[in-house]
Amino acid sequence: MTLPEYGTEAGARLEGAGVAEPGAVTVVVPTFNEQDNVAELLRRITEAVPGRLPCEVVFVDDSTDSTPRVIRELAQDCPFPVSVLHRDEPAGGLGGAVVEGIKAATSDWVVVMDGDLQHPPSLIPELVARGEADGAQLVVASRYVKGGSRAGLSGGYRVAVSRASTWLAKGLFPRGLSGVSDPMSGFFAIRRAAVRTEGLRPDGYKILLELALRDGRLRVAETPFVFQERFAGESKSSLREGLRYLRHLVELRTASAMARMVVFGLIGLTGFVPNLLALSALTGAGLHYLPAEVLANQAGVVWNFLLIEGLLFRDRRRHRHWADRTARFALLANADLVLRIPLIALFVQEWGLAALPATALALVTTFVLRFAGTEALVYARRAAA
Repeated sequence: MTLPEYGTEAGARLEGAGVAEPGAVTVVVPTFNEQDNVAELLRRITEAVPGRLPCEVVFVDDSTDSTPRVIRELAQDCPFPVSVLHRDEPAGGLGGAVVEGIKAATSDWVVVMDGDLQHPPSLIPELVARGEADGAQLVVASRYVKGGSRAGLSGGYRVAVSRASTWLAKGLFPRGLSGVSDPMSGFFAIRRAAVRTEGLRPDGYKILLELALRDGRLRVAETPFVFQERFAGESKSSLREGLRYLRHLVELRTASAMARMVVFGLIGLTGFVPNLLALSALTGAGLHYLPAEVLANQAGVVWNFLLIEGLLFRDRRRHRHWADRTARFALLANADLVLRIPLIALFVQEWGLAALPATALALVTTFVLRFAGTEALVYARRAAA
Protein backbone atom coordinates (compact mmCIF):
# COMPACT_ATOMS: atom_id res chain seq x y z
CA MET A 1 0.00 0.00 0.00
CA THR A 2 1.35 3.44 -0.94
CA LEU A 3 1.43 5.86 1.97
CA PRO A 4 0.51 9.55 1.62
CA GLU A 5 3.48 11.80 0.95
CA TYR A 6 3.65 13.04 4.54
CA GLY A 7 3.00 9.61 6.07
CA THR A 8 6.66 8.83 6.73
CA GLU A 9 7.20 12.14 8.56
CA ALA A 10 4.10 11.61 10.65
CA GLY A 11 5.19 8.09 11.51
CA ALA A 12 8.61 9.31 12.59
CA ARG A 13 7.09 11.97 14.82
CA LEU A 14 4.76 9.48 16.42
CA GLU A 15 7.56 7.01 17.09
CA GLY A 16 9.43 9.57 19.16
CA ALA A 17 6.45 11.30 20.71
CA GLY A 18 5.37 8.65 23.17
CA VAL A 19 1.77 8.41 22.03
CA ALA A 20 -0.19 6.27 24.50
CA GLU A 21 -1.40 2.81 23.43
CA PRO A 22 -3.94 1.41 23.07
CA GLY A 23 -6.54 3.93 21.99
CA ALA A 24 -4.22 6.75 20.91
CA VAL A 25 -6.90 8.58 18.93
CA THR A 26 -10.67 8.69 18.64
CA VAL A 27 -11.86 10.02 15.30
CA VAL A 28 -15.19 11.82 15.78
CA VAL A 29 -17.24 12.23 12.59
CA PRO A 30 -20.54 14.14 12.77
CA THR A 31 -22.79 13.06 9.89
CA PHE A 32 -25.99 14.25 8.31
CA ASN A 33 -27.13 12.23 5.28
CA GLU A 34 -23.65 11.04 4.25
CA GLN A 35 -24.54 7.45 3.29
CA ASP A 36 -22.62 7.70 0.00
CA ASN A 37 -19.42 8.87 1.71
CA VAL A 38 -19.10 6.46 4.62
CA ALA A 39 -17.51 3.52 2.78
CA GLU A 40 -14.80 5.67 1.18
CA LEU A 41 -14.14 7.50 4.44
CA LEU A 42 -13.62 4.27 6.38
CA ARG A 43 -11.44 2.88 3.58
CA ARG A 44 -9.15 5.90 3.71
CA ILE A 45 -8.99 5.85 7.50
CA THR A 46 -8.07 2.16 7.33
CA GLU A 47 -5.23 2.97 4.91
CA ALA A 48 -3.90 5.94 6.88
CA VAL A 49 -4.35 5.42 10.62
CA PRO A 50 -4.35 2.00 12.35
CA GLY A 51 -0.94 1.03 10.94
CA ARG A 52 0.60 4.03 12.75
CA LEU A 53 -1.44 4.42 15.92
CA PRO A 54 -4.39 2.63 17.53
CA CYS A 55 -7.70 4.26 16.75
CA GLU A 56 -11.45 4.11 17.08
CA VAL A 57 -14.08 5.94 15.02
CA VAL A 58 -17.22 7.42 16.54
CA PHE A 59 -19.92 8.62 14.15
CA VAL A 60 -22.48 10.97 15.71
CA ASP A 61 -25.36 10.88 13.29
CA ASP A 62 -28.30 13.24 12.76
CA SER A 63 -29.31 11.72 9.42
CA THR A 64 -32.74 11.19 7.95
CA ASP A 65 -31.43 8.68 5.37
CA SER A 66 -29.81 5.25 5.82
CA THR A 67 -26.43 6.57 6.99
CA PRO A 68 -26.53 4.84 10.44
CA ARG A 69 -27.44 1.49 8.87
CA VAL A 70 -24.62 1.80 6.34
CA ILE A 71 -22.14 2.61 9.11
CA ARG A 72 -23.16 -0.44 11.17
CA GLU A 73 -22.83 -2.74 8.18
CA LEU A 74 -19.40 -1.42 7.20
CA ALA A 75 -18.16 -1.45 10.80
CA GLN A 76 -18.18 -5.24 10.81
CA ASP A 77 -15.24 -5.36 8.39
CA CYS A 78 -13.12 -2.57 9.90
CA PRO A 79 -9.85 -3.43 11.70
CA PHE A 80 -10.67 -0.93 14.48
CA PRO A 81 -13.75 -0.20 16.61
CA VAL A 82 -16.47 1.79 14.84
CA SER A 83 -19.60 2.98 16.63
CA VAL A 84 -22.53 5.18 15.67
CA LEU A 85 -24.56 7.37 18.01
CA HIS A 86 -27.79 8.36 16.26
CA ARG A 87 -29.54 11.42 17.67
CA ASP A 88 -33.27 11.80 17.14
CA GLU A 89 -33.03 15.43 18.25
CA PRO A 90 -29.92 17.18 16.83
CA ALA A 91 -29.42 19.62 19.72
CA GLY A 92 -26.68 22.15 18.97
CA GLY A 93 -26.38 21.06 15.33
CA LEU A 94 -23.02 19.76 14.14
CA GLY A 95 -21.29 21.33 17.13
CA GLY A 96 -23.58 19.47 19.52
CA ALA A 97 -22.79 16.23 17.68
CA VAL A 98 -19.06 16.81 18.16
CA VAL A 99 -19.53 17.37 21.90
CA GLU A 100 -21.44 14.07 22.12
CA GLY A 101 -18.60 12.37 20.26
CA ILE A 102 -15.98 13.80 22.62
CA LYS A 103 -17.99 12.52 25.59
CA ALA A 104 -18.04 9.05 24.05
CA ALA A 105 -14.32 9.04 23.20
CA THR A 106 -11.98 6.73 25.13
CA SER A 107 -8.64 7.91 23.70
CA ASP A 108 -6.14 10.52 24.80
CA TRP A 109 -6.55 12.44 21.56
CA VAL A 110 -9.76 13.26 19.69
CA VAL A 111 -9.63 14.18 16.00
CA VAL A 112 -12.73 15.89 14.63
CA MET A 113 -13.39 15.76 10.90
CA ASP A 114 -16.26 15.97 8.43
CA GLY A 115 -17.70 12.90 6.77
CA ASP A 116 -17.59 14.22 3.20
CA LEU A 117 -13.85 13.57 2.52
CA GLN A 118 -13.02 17.28 2.29
CA HIS A 119 -10.78 16.64 5.29
CA PRO A 120 -8.09 14.07 4.29
CA PRO A 121 -7.98 11.13 6.77
CA SER A 122 -4.31 10.65 5.87
CA LEU A 123 -3.56 13.75 7.96
CA ILE A 124 -4.89 12.25 11.22
CA PRO A 125 -1.53 10.82 12.37
CA GLU A 126 0.16 14.15 11.56
CA LEU A 127 -2.28 16.07 13.78
CA VAL A 128 -1.61 13.78 16.76
CA ALA A 129 2.14 13.77 16.12
CA ARG A 130 2.25 17.57 15.97
CA GLY A 131 0.37 17.80 19.24
CA GLU A 132 2.71 15.37 21.00
CA ALA A 133 5.85 16.97 19.60
CA ASP A 134 4.79 20.53 20.46
CA GLY A 135 3.07 19.75 23.78
CA ALA A 136 -0.10 21.30 22.37
CA GLN A 137 -3.63 20.76 23.60
CA LEU A 138 -5.27 21.75 20.30
CA VAL A 139 -3.87 21.14 16.80
CA VAL A 140 -5.70 22.88 13.96
CA ALA A 141 -5.50 21.73 10.35
CA SER A 142 -5.27 25.11 8.62
CA ARG A 143 -5.86 26.17 5.03
CA TYR A 144 -4.07 29.45 5.66
CA VAL A 145 -0.54 28.46 6.68
CA LYS A 146 2.27 27.63 4.26
CA GLY A 147 1.43 24.41 2.47
CA GLY A 148 -2.32 24.72 3.06
CA SER A 149 -5.00 25.50 0.49
CA ARG A 150 -8.75 26.04 0.26
CA ALA A 151 -8.82 24.47 -3.22
CA GLY A 152 -11.93 22.40 -2.47
CA LEU A 153 -14.12 25.45 -1.86
CA SER A 154 -16.28 25.65 -4.98
CA GLY A 155 -17.07 29.09 -6.37
CA GLY A 156 -16.08 32.62 -5.51
CA TYR A 157 -19.12 33.07 -3.26
CA ARG A 158 -18.10 30.30 -0.83
CA VAL A 159 -14.50 31.53 -0.80
CA ALA A 160 -15.66 35.08 0.01
CA VAL A 161 -17.99 33.88 2.77
CA SER A 162 -15.25 31.72 4.28
CA ARG A 163 -12.71 34.55 4.33
CA ALA A 164 -15.22 37.08 5.68
CA SER A 165 -16.25 34.66 8.44
CA THR A 166 -12.59 34.13 9.36
CA TRP A 167 -11.84 37.86 9.51
CA LEU A 168 -14.96 38.48 11.60
CA ALA A 169 -14.07 35.78 14.13
CA LYS A 170 -10.46 36.92 14.46
CA GLY A 171 -11.55 40.56 14.69
CA LEU A 172 -13.96 39.82 17.53
CA PHE A 173 -11.50 37.56 19.40
CA PRO A 174 -7.98 38.84 18.64
CA ARG A 175 -6.47 37.37 21.80
CA GLY A 176 -8.46 34.15 22.05
CA LEU A 177 -7.69 33.25 18.41
CA SER A 178 -4.19 34.71 18.22
CA GLY A 179 -2.62 31.32 17.48
CA VAL A 180 -5.33 30.11 15.10
CA SER A 181 -5.04 31.17 11.45
CA ASP A 182 -8.12 29.17 10.39
CA PRO A 183 -10.80 29.44 13.11
CA MET A 184 -13.40 28.20 10.62
CA SER A 185 -11.64 24.85 10.22
CA GLY A 186 -13.68 21.80 11.11
CA PHE A 187 -10.60 19.55 11.09
CA PHE A 188 -8.55 19.48 14.27
CA ALA A 189 -7.19 17.35 17.10
CA ILE A 190 -7.71 18.10 20.78
CA ARG A 191 -6.54 16.41 23.96
CA ARG A 192 -9.59 14.92 25.64
CA ALA A 193 -8.31 16.00 29.06
CA ALA A 194 -8.32 19.66 27.91
CA VAL A 195 -12.04 19.69 27.12
CA ARG A 196 -14.64 20.59 29.75
CA THR A 197 -17.74 19.41 27.93
CA GLU A 198 -20.10 20.62 30.66
CA GLY A 199 -19.16 24.23 29.89
CA LEU A 200 -19.75 24.00 26.14
CA ARG A 201 -22.86 25.45 24.48
CA PRO A 202 -22.43 24.70 20.77
CA ASP A 203 -24.78 26.14 18.17
CA GLY A 204 -24.22 25.21 14.55
CA TYR A 205 -21.25 23.94 12.65
CA LYS A 206 -18.24 25.96 13.89
CA ILE A 207 -17.31 23.92 16.95
CA LEU A 208 -13.63 24.93 16.86
CA LEU A 209 -14.57 28.44 18.04
CA GLU A 210 -16.54 26.99 20.94
CA LEU A 211 -13.65 24.79 22.05
CA ALA A 212 -10.95 27.43 21.64
CA LEU A 213 -12.85 30.24 23.37
CA ARG A 214 -14.89 28.50 26.06
CA ASP A 215 -11.95 26.49 27.38
CA GLY A 216 -9.68 29.50 27.81
CA ARG A 217 -6.11 29.72 26.56
CA LEU A 218 -5.34 26.29 25.12
CA ARG A 219 -1.85 25.60 23.84
CA VAL A 220 -2.36 25.64 20.06
CA ALA A 221 -0.35 24.24 17.17
CA GLU A 222 -1.20 24.23 13.47
CA THR A 223 -0.43 22.03 10.51
CA PRO A 224 -1.30 22.78 6.86
CA PHE A 225 -3.89 20.87 4.89
CA VAL A 226 -5.42 21.07 1.45
CA PHE A 227 -9.20 21.36 1.60
CA GLN A 228 -10.58 18.72 -0.80
CA GLU A 229 -13.67 18.61 -2.96
CA ARG A 230 -16.69 16.82 -1.51
CA PHE A 231 -16.64 13.11 -2.48
CA ALA A 232 -20.43 12.70 -2.83
CA GLY A 233 -23.63 14.45 -1.83
CA GLU A 234 -24.34 18.13 -1.33
CA SER A 235 -22.91 20.77 0.98
CA LYS A 236 -24.86 21.42 4.19
CA SER A 237 -23.88 25.12 4.24
CA SER A 238 -26.88 27.44 4.06
CA LEU A 239 -28.08 30.91 4.95
CA ARG A 240 -29.63 29.44 8.10
CA GLU A 241 -26.28 28.02 9.20
CA GLY A 242 -24.67 31.38 8.47
CA LEU A 243 -27.17 33.12 10.75
CA ARG A 244 -26.53 30.53 13.46
CA TYR A 245 -22.82 31.27 13.14
CA LEU A 246 -23.36 35.01 13.61
CA ARG A 247 -25.63 34.39 16.58
CA HIS A 248 -23.04 32.08 18.12
CA LEU A 249 -20.34 34.73 17.72
CA VAL A 250 -22.52 37.16 19.69
CA GLU A 251 -23.06 34.57 22.43
CA LEU A 252 -19.33 33.90 22.70
CA ARG A 253 -18.46 37.60 22.66
CA THR A 254 -21.00 38.38 25.40
CA ALA A 255 -19.90 35.66 27.80
CA SER A 256 -18.76 38.29 30.35
CA ALA A 257 -21.17 40.62 32.18
CA MET A 258 -19.37 43.75 30.93
CA ALA A 259 -19.58 42.60 27.31
CA ARG A 260 -23.28 41.81 27.75
CA MET A 261 -23.85 45.29 29.15
CA VAL A 262 -22.17 46.88 26.13
CA VAL A 263 -24.28 44.86 23.68
CA PHE A 264 -27.39 45.57 25.79
CA GLY A 265 -26.65 49.28 25.41
CA LEU A 266 -26.07 49.00 21.65
CA ILE A 267 -29.37 47.19 21.24
CA GLY A 268 -31.03 49.91 23.31
CA LEU A 269 -29.63 52.57 20.97
CA THR A 270 -31.12 50.82 17.94
CA GLY A 271 -34.48 50.94 19.73
CA PHE A 272 -34.61 54.70 19.15
CA VAL A 273 -35.37 54.03 15.46
CA PRO A 274 -38.75 52.26 15.89
CA ASN A 275 -39.51 54.59 18.82
CA LEU A 276 -39.08 57.75 16.73
CA LEU A 277 -40.86 56.26 13.73
CA ALA A 278 -43.87 55.35 15.90
CA LEU A 279 -43.84 58.79 17.56
CA SER A 280 -43.82 60.50 14.18
CA ALA A 281 -46.71 58.37 12.93
CA LEU A 282 -48.81 58.88 16.08
CA THR A 283 -48.34 62.65 16.30
CA GLY A 284 -48.87 62.91 12.55
CA ALA A 285 -52.22 61.20 13.08
CA GLY A 286 -53.20 63.93 15.54
CA LEU A 287 -52.49 62.21 18.87
CA HIS A 288 -51.26 64.45 21.70
CA TYR A 289 -47.51 64.14 22.16
CA LEU A 290 -47.67 62.83 25.76
CA PRO A 291 -49.73 59.67 25.11
CA ALA A 292 -47.89 59.39 21.79
CA GLU A 293 -44.59 59.27 23.74
CA VAL A 294 -45.88 56.48 25.96
CA LEU A 295 -47.20 54.42 23.04
CA ALA A 296 -44.12 55.02 20.89
CA ASN A 297 -41.92 53.84 23.74
CA GLN A 298 -43.64 50.45 23.47
CA ALA A 299 -42.40 50.08 19.89
CA GLY A 300 -38.85 50.50 21.15
CA VAL A 301 -39.52 48.07 23.99
CA VAL A 302 -40.75 45.38 21.57
CA TRP A 303 -37.79 45.95 19.25
CA ASN A 304 -35.29 45.72 22.09
CA PHE A 305 -36.96 42.66 23.56
CA LEU A 306 -36.84 40.73 20.27
CA LEU A 307 -33.14 41.50 19.72
CA ILE A 308 -32.20 40.72 23.31
CA GLU A 309 -34.16 37.45 23.13
CA GLY A 310 -32.59 36.40 19.84
CA LEU A 311 -29.02 37.58 20.38
CA LEU A 312 -28.08 38.31 23.96
CA PHE A 313 -29.97 35.92 26.22
CA ARG A 314 -30.98 33.20 23.79
CA ASP A 315 -29.47 30.45 25.92
CA ARG A 316 -31.42 31.62 29.01
CA ARG A 317 -34.89 31.75 27.49
CA ARG A 318 -35.70 28.30 28.83
CA HIS A 319 -35.58 29.57 32.43
CA ARG A 320 -38.97 31.29 32.19
CA HIS A 321 -42.07 31.06 30.01
CA TRP A 322 -42.07 33.57 27.12
CA ALA A 323 -45.12 35.40 28.50
CA ASP A 324 -43.43 35.79 31.88
CA ARG A 325 -40.26 37.13 30.24
CA THR A 326 -42.25 39.55 28.08
CA ALA A 327 -44.21 40.98 30.99
CA ARG A 328 -41.12 41.38 33.20
CA PHE A 329 -39.11 43.04 30.43
CA ALA A 330 -41.93 45.46 29.57
CA LEU A 331 -42.36 46.36 33.24
CA LEU A 332 -38.65 47.11 33.63
CA ALA A 333 -38.46 49.10 30.40
CA ASN A 334 -41.42 51.29 31.30
CA ALA A 335 -40.31 51.70 34.91
CA ASP A 336 -37.25 53.37 33.42
CA LEU A 337 -39.44 56.30 32.32
CA VAL A 338 -41.09 56.61 35.73
CA LEU A 339 -37.78 56.47 37.60
CA ARG A 340 -35.86 58.89 35.38
CA ILE A 341 -37.90 62.01 36.23
CA PRO A 342 -37.50 61.82 40.05
CA LEU A 343 -33.82 60.99 39.58
CA ILE A 344 -33.32 64.13 37.48
CA ALA A 345 -35.11 66.17 40.14
CA LEU A 346 -32.90 64.63 42.83
CA PHE A 347 -29.70 65.41 40.95
CA VAL A 348 -30.78 69.00 40.27
CA GLN A 349 -32.23 69.87 43.65
CA GLU A 350 -29.99 67.92 46.02
CA TRP A 351 -26.72 67.75 44.08
CA GLY A 352 -26.99 71.12 42.37
CA LEU A 353 -26.43 69.74 38.86
CA ALA A 354 -27.65 71.57 35.77
CA ALA A 355 -30.52 69.98 33.86
CA LEU A 356 -28.37 68.56 31.02
CA PRO A 357 -25.76 66.69 33.11
CA ALA A 358 -28.51 65.63 35.53
CA THR A 359 -30.43 64.08 32.62
CA ALA A 360 -27.30 62.35 31.29
CA LEU A 361 -26.50 60.92 34.74
CA ALA A 362 -30.09 59.74 35.16
CA LEU A 363 -29.93 57.99 31.77
CA VAL A 364 -26.73 56.16 32.74
CA THR A 365 -28.12 55.21 36.16
CA THR A 366 -31.39 53.85 34.80
CA PHE A 367 -29.52 52.01 32.02
CA VAL A 368 -27.33 50.17 34.53
CA LEU A 369 -30.34 49.39 36.72
CA ARG A 370 -32.32 48.18 33.69
CA PHE A 371 -29.49 45.88 32.59
CA ALA A 372 -29.04 44.47 36.10
CA GLY A 373 -32.78 44.02 36.45
CA THR A 374 -33.05 42.29 33.07
CA GLU A 375 -30.35 39.79 34.01
CA ALA A 376 -31.65 39.18 37.53
CA LEU A 377 -35.42 39.32 37.03
CA VAL A 378 -36.03 38.27 33.43
CA TYR A 379 -33.22 35.89 32.49
CA ALA A 380 -31.91 34.68 35.85
CA ARG A 381 -30.74 31.07 35.86
CA ARG A 382 -33.00 29.17 38.22
CA ALA A 383 -31.20 27.45 41.08
CA ALA A 384 -31.34 23.69 41.03
CA ALA A 385 -34.04 22.30 43.30
